[in-house]
Amino acid sequence: MRVRRIVDLSVPVGPGTQVYPGDPEPRLNAHATIARDGFNLLHVDMGSQTGTHVDAPYHFRDDAPRLHELDLSRFIGPGVVLDVRGLAPRTPITWDRLDPAGLKPGVIALICTGWSRFYGTDAYFDHPFLDADACRRMLDLGVRTFCVDAINIDETPSEIGYPVHHLIAQAGGVIGENFRNLELIDFPDPLVSCLPIALENADGAPVRAVAMQLEG
Repeated sequence: MRVRRIVDLSVPVGPGTQVYPGDPEPRLNAHATIARDGFNLLHVDMGSQTGTHVDAPYHFRDDAPRLHELDLSRFIGPGVVLDVRGLAPRTPITWDRLDPAGLKPGVIALICTGWSRFYGTDAYFDHPFLDADACRRMLDLGVRTFCVDAINIDETPSEIGYPVHHLIAQAGGVIGENFRNLELIDFPDPLVSCLPIALENADGAPVRAVAMQLEG
């Protein structure tokens, strides 16, 4: 088996990384340099939800699994692209807009809003968001990993809280946010990897997410 093509689904982490309002801004500074120390070493200061990242259920439930307690199968598996591009700002993604074909246990649902084109602008915060009823139906089909090309799977900001975060956390599922390039996955049966940094006792962690086209 060979990897024929890789689509990078991650945003870069640096001074220009867009964060959820109030979250820590990433800071990357040189701790050591070749000229001074004989080697280069970067000092990295950022929040657990920086850039393309995944949320563990612990993000919204104190009694739920933390990141290091989750089975790694939550972060790698066949991807199913749910193309909902064309929605207006702040539109709920309802069940009737989704194609449930392929949604089953073990898949990684990739909700393609097309909103990553606004990354780095104020419009990025006006993204469409997953409707709670649609989330429940996806959970009923066995989906436990939900990834979206927006800063939040719920509305930003939300006057009703974070219903989808709570539903997925209650089910022991995983959320991935700030994905990009989902529209470039134009091949069947992509293998998706969004394995996080192995932070202990964490609510989430940055990932280098990719979609791979495999040759048998």
